[in-house]
Amino acid sequence: MKILLLEDDSMLNDAITQYLESVGHAIVSTKDGETCLNTLEEQKFDMLILDINLPDIDGLTILEKLHEQKRMVPTIFISALIDIEEISRAFDIGCHDYLKKPFHLKELNLRINKILKTRVVPQEHKRLSKSYSFDHETTTLYFNNEPHILPKRQLLIIALLSQNRSLVVNYDMFREYAYDGDEIDNATIRAEVNRVKKVLKEDFIINIRGIGYMVERPN
Repeated sequence: MKILLLEDDSMLNDAITQYLESVGHAIVSTKDGETCLNTLEEQKFDMLILDINLPDIDGLTILEKLHEQKRMVPTIFISALIDIEEISRAFDIGCHDYLKKPFHLKELNLRINKILKTRVVPQEHKRLSKSYSFDHETTTLYFNNEPHILPKRQLLIIALLSQNRSLVVNYDMFREYAYDGDEIDNATIRAEVNRVKKVLKEDFIINIRGIGYMVERPN
């Protein structure tokens, strides 16, 4: 697993890096918020471990910036503080876990493994992106294996795209499947797809100009 670490204490940074590498993870280490943000622009990661209290850009701000860009990466916050408001904010903006310093390095790895287990996509689900999958049997969209609730028509749009991964779904196919064959114009379909894209936490629907939309098969 490729993990980005942000920790400004050099000794703790080195200790975390060496331990997690020893148990098989690939660690990219940063010690300030600006470097962390630049690294996130250049590389993709499976998980983030972010210190909250830094002199420049703190971990909470970094995760907020990622979510504004619809980039959802499992995140563990580490902090010496136990302010309940700070903890609440961390979970409100989408962290997966929170670990108070000092902590045992083995406990950190246990938290990582717990998150990994919850992110395994069931075989009957079709993967749509890094975090999204779709279960056609129950017509349910999942984000990190948690149901992402959408209106019926928007779910039908996702279902059709999921059935045709790596293929272009044209407007006639949307009319037939999501609108029961009604004579809906292309602009109405585009508007509905755009509404879907706005509520998704990852942007995996590709616009094929003048033809329709598609979802690529994830690697």
